[in-house]
Amino acid sequence: MILKKIKVRIENKDLITNCYIVVDEDTKEAIVIDPGAESDKIISMLDILDAKVKYILLTHCHADHIGAISEIKDKKGGKILISRDDSKGLYDVGINLDYYVEMHIPELEADSRLDDEDIIHIGNLEFKIILTPGHTKGGICVYNKEHSLMFTGDTIFAGTWGRTDLPTGSIEDIMSSIENKILTYPEDTIIYPGHGRSTLIGDEKSLYLDLKRKEF
Repeated sequence: MILKKIKVRIENKDLITNCYIVVDEDTKEAIVIDPGAESDKIISMLDILDAKVKYILLTHCHADHIGAISEIKDKKGGKILISRDDSKGLYDVGINLDYYVEMHIPELEADSRLDDEDIIHIGNLEFKIILTPGHTKGGICVYNKEHSLMFTGDTIFAGTWGRTDLPTGSIEDIMSSIENKILTYPEDTIIYPGHGRSTLIGDEKSLYLDLKRKEF
């Protein structure tokens, strides 16, 4: 497996989003996760890797994660995948918040809608879809067991969790998603979040255990 992290900048807000490219080394099939901006930078890396884009996968529908979809799909192909609950946000500015980050997002339509525990493949690599509502109603994480890694979008970061004060967000849902889904995976699982540095599930557990103790 080849994994590349590309930091893309949403200039109007000076916001950095992590875009990830995963390539199966045998077939060169690839998945692009959360192409938020700077399509030229992403496409250049795809060309360097000689990658064949099979999927453009979105962990959720916010503009800073979807801003470069059209250019990548037009130039490199690939099917747009997003959760069923967040698919409306691809064309609803009240949900995707393109006005907030001052980006114009063309109306988009998903090629396929994902549900909890769906399985997708690129080449010989298998990924499990985990529905993790909270940052948005349809936020998802993407897990690969073989390489012990998870792409978590804006559900969980190193030392904190995603905002829940935006449309369709919920603090109760995000805590449930983290505690009852993400933290049940092996502690050596690497978390690759939508912003900031990577971390390990084991390194994040203590924060949520402390929060849980304070509830009683």
